[in-house]
Amino acid sequence: MLEKKDIQNKTPWHAEPVEKCFQTLKSSPEGLDPEEAGKRLETFGPNMLATEKKRGPVLRFLLQFHNLLIYVLLAAVVITALLQEWIDSLVILGVCVINALIGFIQEGKAEKSLESLKTMLAPEALVLRGGQRIRIEAKDLVPGDVVYLKPGDRVPADLRITECKSLRIEEAALTGESMPVSKAGNEVESGAALGDRKSMAFSGTMVVYGQGTGLVAATGLDTELGRISELLTETESIATPLIRKMNVFARHLTVAILLLAVAAFMFGVFLRGYAPADMFLAAVGLAVAAIPEGLPAIMTITLAIGVQKMARRNAIIRRLPAVETLGSVTVICSDKTGTLTRNEMTVQNIQTADELFWVAGVGYAPEGGFRLGDKEVHPGEHPVLMQALRSVLLCNEARFQEKNGQPKLEGAPTEGALLTASLKAGLDQDQENRVNPRKDILPFSSEEKFMVTLHHYESGDSVFILKGAPEKVVEKCSSQGALQDAAPLDPDFWVEQGNHMASMGQRLLAVAVKKAPAGKTAIEDEDIQQGFTMLSLFGIMDPPREEAIEAAARLKGRESDPGDAGAGIQVKMITGDHALTASAIGEKLGMGRGRKALTGQDLEKISDHDLVEVSLDVDIYARTSPEHKLRLVRALQEGGHIVAMTGDGVNDSPALKRADVGVAMGVTGTEAAKEASDMVLTDDNFASIANAVEEGRTVYDNLKKAILFILPTNGGQALVVMASILLGIGLMDEAGHFSLPITPPQILWINMVTAVTLALALAFEPPEKNVMQRPPRPVDESLVSGFLLWRISFVSLLLVVGALGHYLLILSHGASQSLASTAAINTLVMGQVFYLINSRFIEEPSWNLKGILGSRPVLVSIAVLAVLQFSFTYLPFMQFLFQTEPLGLDAWARILAFGLAVFVAVELEKAFFRSRSVPGRG
Repeated sequence: MLEKKDIQNKTPWHAEPVEKCFQTLKSSPEGLDPEEAGKRLETFGPNMLATEKKRGPVLRFLLQFHNLLIYVLLAAVVITALLQEWIDSLVILGVCVINALIGFIQEGKAEKSLESLKTMLAPEALVLRGGQRIRIEAKDLVPGDVVYLKPGDRVPADLRITECKSLRIEEAALTGESMPVSKAGNEVESGAALGDRKSMAFSGTMVVYGQGTGLVAATGLDTELGRISELLTETESIATPLIRKMNVFARHLTVAILLLAVAAFMFGVFLRGYAPADMFLAAVGLAVAAIPEGLPAIMTITLAIGVQKMARRNAIIRRLPAVETLGSVTVICSDKTGTLTRNEMTVQNIQTADELFWVAGVGYAPEGGFRLGDKEVHPGEHPVLMQALRSVLLCNEARFQEKNGQPKLEGAPTEGALLTASLKAGLDQDQENRVNPRKDILPFSSEEKFMVTLHHYESGDSVFILKGAPEKVVEKCSSQGALQDAAPLDPDFWVEQGNHMASMGQRLLAVAVKKAPAGKTAIEDEDIQQGFTMLSLFGIMDPPREEAIEAAARLKGRESDPGDAGAGIQVKMITGDHALTASAIGEKLGMGRGRKALTGQDLEKISDHDLVEVSLDVDIYARTSPEHKLRLVRALQEGGHIVAMTGDGVNDSPALKRADVGVAMGVTGTEAAKEASDMVLTDDNFASIANAVEEGRTVYDNLKKAILFILPTNGGQALVVMASILLGIGLMDEAGHFSLPITPPQILWINMVTAVTLALALAFEPPEKNVMQRPPRPVDESLVSGFLLWRISFVSLLLVVGALGHYLLILSHGASQSLASTAAINTLVMGQVFYLINSRFIEEPSWNLKGILGSRPVLVSIAVLAVLQFSFTYLPFMQFLFQTEPLGLDAWARILAFGLAVFVAVELEKAFFRSRSVPGRG
């Protein structure tokens, strides 16, 4: 009976001989006895990923209100309800509920990620039990079971390969390896990275070629997939910069409102001698005036508009605050395959015995030609090149099918690259196979590392074509060049040229040919031992996207131009691929700065403390595991960076969840990666991230403009209340009750109509000219900087002077309190209308046609507000609700003049600070 303690030492199964693995797991090649398998199922549990207990929907919804700014708004709901202003109370409550619903919908990412991981588990498995092959549910697998694998199977558990024939497994989702991995039964070194463990098959990966058997070494949470599941459970999402800053702002705002309200109450009661009840209502009015009820709604709407703009640029936002977070990103950690590269293997070079050819074009589209040096050539003019291209087309198992107007590869990526190169030379696969029919094939095997086909050529010759690893092919050759006119083999030449091509990150494949006896119809062992003629080496790479190269330069600047710092964002590559391949791709992307790429093994030797410094200097990381990616993201965050992480595989999910912005691939990405992310790219293109960063910065700018616009509204209203109490401005009725110039319901009206009309227009502002030519804003930058505080105070003072001045002027002519209040309210609103035009540019001037007439949303919002204010002032039912009276033309003339004065004053203030060139004021 196998116990958990027998294998709890985390045996390195990949490094142990097969016989020892059977002994450790107390099993045999005949499989387990059904009775023993049942006992082990009770001991080890089902082969499933654990289900984390979820919070109920009611609790999840209620927790959305656990936010200080929401508490302030809920307090406003209570206050307005106490004032029996039910409509205003319901409006503010509606804002709170909308925010809660958005958070509720976005809740539960970790649970969804785990559910997505479960879909990767195989539903069934073919096993050997009691000497009989039987099919069982995969959840019933136990350590020690013997499992059969064939093409199309999803590996049901972590298996130690015991036997295999040409077995290749697609592991990209788990390891990041861009090509299917050839498996073998021989043990590998114990320190081998996950992607180099050729003797293992991992749960959730896919068999694409060949057959094999494997011994179940781990099930459920003990598998590599299970380990990622646990990482996802343990990894916490961190609050976005905007959420953190809004929490700080809400705390400061709450304290300031409470202090002001208490101070106003104490002053009125003890120094002015007003009745406590009146001062309580005045304090309530002050709180209502100071609370920016519309700010959460404007934030949500501004972010939502950013989401729509990003969607048009191939970036789907899953979590609203991520829109703004993109604007503050300082480091982007990108996966290589499919993001920086096309995930389509491409022949880059073809080396014959005499010449090195360059092949143009990328991907599987047969577009591009051939170059010899700087000169374009036609393959038909070079017999050896043409013979090599025809050979790799004939000795090939891949095909292309048309899908949605694009070539869809059926077969291995390497063979697809060779086939595409042949098509670029004008060869037709169907025709070549028809006139040069294949008579026999020796399939590729991971042990032999080559494949051989036998063809009867149209010319009458019978030819063996040998294709495989260069070292295997060269050892079977005795000559090189054209088959009809071959020269003696120079092995050193091929080794030298192979090393040169490999140094460029290319994967090598060699092709050779040999004449077969006439009428030969079968390949025998003695036919392939020697006597081949070496034709060429093919250098194959998954090349970087051209747009990714441009996007990387746009983000981090161009090294060739010292004056171009770009957006000041570091770009780092974290991939499961080989270091040489990663370095070559990184060099083309302008990454690396001469620093050696670090591998996962290198990272394991570096402490968490030292990794914080190392992570800032090194740009390329290869052969990384999920833990390595997670450590790197944490190290960068501890170094003070805002990190975006891209990925498509299950192995990327923990790091995607931990990053400030997780970016998953929409086309090739697994569901686990998408559910763990904040954003999904619909085109899997790194360039879309650069576009999203631009939109994110624009969103933050617009949020800042909205705050800069809204807060003076509240500041002006609060100062009206404060000044009324301090200076005794207001009316005392016959009963001795004091009333404010502007009542709390009137204050709420101003807050809501200006927020939903004027402030909303700023959410549509286009990007500033220099949005991608400035560094990321400092991580510790306050949402409301010192300069913005000055602007808010300055404009608030202008508004209070205008509103109270007009109020006193109306009263001095013997008018009623209602008329004076109506004039004061419209004076405040008109000042904000003109200040809206100022706010389109925080520093740049607005007194030009672009500033005044350049935004259709601004003009529409002003027109809507004019209708609302007309209704507020002249409609009878509004006059009844808000105690207003109609204004005459003389009052409107003064109101318009005041608005113009505000506009001029703010523009003069902008000009003053521009002339002083005060740094960092935005």
